[in-house]
Amino acid sequence: MGAVRRRAADRAGRPRMRSPGRPPVARREHRQRFWVAIARGVSSEDAAAAAGVSTATGSRWFRESGGMPPLSLRPTSSRYLSFSEREEIALLRAGGAGVREIARQLRRSPSTISRELRRNAATRSGRLEYRASTGQWHADRRARRPKPAKLVTNEKLRRYVQERLAGTITTPEGVGGPAVRWRISHEAIYQSLYVQGRGALRRELTACLRTGRALRVPRARTRGRGKGFVRPEIMISERPAEADDRAVPGHWEGDLILGLGSSAIGTLVERTTRYLMLLYLPRLGGHGEEPRVKNGPALAGHGAEAVRDAIAASILALPEQLRRSLTWDQGAEMAEHAQLRIDAGIEIYFCDPHSPWQRGSNENANGLLRQYFPRGTDLSRHSPDQLAAVALALNSRPRKTLGWHTPAEALNDHLLTCAAPATSPSP
Repeated sequence: MGAVRRRAADRAGRPRMRSPGRPPVARREHRQRFWVAIARGVSSEDAAAAAGVSTATGSRWFRESGGMPPLSLRPTSSRYLSFSEREEIALLRAGGAGVREIARQLRRSPSTISRELRRNAATRSGRLEYRASTGQWHADRRARRPKPAKLVTNEKLRRYVQERLAGTITTPEGVGGPAVRWRISHEAIYQSLYVQGRGALRRELTACLRTGRALRVPRARTRGRGKGFVRPEIMISERPAEADDRAVPGHWEGDLILGLGSSAIGTLVERTTRYLMLLYLPRLGGHGEEPRVKNGPALAGHGAEAVRDAIAASILALPEQLRRSLTWDQGAEMAEHAQLRIDAGIEIYFCDPHSPWQRGSNENANGLLRQYFPRGTDLSRHSPDQLAAVALALNSRPRKTLGWHTPAEALNDHLLTCAAPATSPSP
């Protein structure tokens, strides 16, 4: 009877709670090492190896957190017990040391040791048995901040955001809706979509985003070395000043948008008028019929030679005054830029690595095009006529930056101005 009372008295030191489940496969410091590696730009597999966990665990961490670290990456403050200190407590406790003896050896307050033994002990056996791994698990679990998101606590706001993301029309004039008295940041919406378990927005609403991404990609992961064919004299810093201020038409920005199965569509945007041209890049014969050959021909249709020919065909269809320069990123598809300069009679310049804002007009156009060519779809199924129809739709859309004229109207006005004969002053 005395043993039963003693066990009941021991358990009384901690409030009764439901089982929180089994301990995770790794501790907080493992997760921190994983996300620090992700921040350096490595893959989930390599980050898992650096953290000392399996590849499947690292991939699950990345997916469940939406590509964003769910915990602080700063080292834990020394005011909290570390795992090594908990191991010392477990060893000393197993050796029969008392609370004050353990506190003296660890140079901690006796109350800290007493609280640790009481709050973070394992009770599955009906007694307070202290183990370092279980103690660390309880501490990490208690340190989490389960602060409910704004979209969880405010049902009206959540419904409002979900309807707008899904494109629900509520008034004849457009999306509309009631007068909104609250504010919510785009970051709160992104986190509710990307992070599993937030319980706010439906995961499938990620398909309604313009990018269609379900995970964030760490910025450092996209960093790499520049291409060997890019020389200093053809960098964007050497581009004429008239291209920077958009005063003279004829300076273009280009890029590829990629789809399923390495399909691609080329895009060219004129900086002054925002006029858009789309490049048809069909797959070559033999694509997908046999294993890919390293350093073999680019059967996907957007190799350097195919892109060179497509750009040259589109540029040569323009008047000479509209063939001044072309700015591209440092993609391998532009390895034939020297021959393209000769074939099309246009100067080629390259952006700095990882600087998409240097092609701002083109990046904006690519974002608009994703409404017609969503991510994860096969872009090779679109014919040249379909590409021309999409380009016409965007070139016929009024733009605020053009004084609500369309890109087609702006380009046509420029061509008419150039074609008008010069008038001599009257005598």
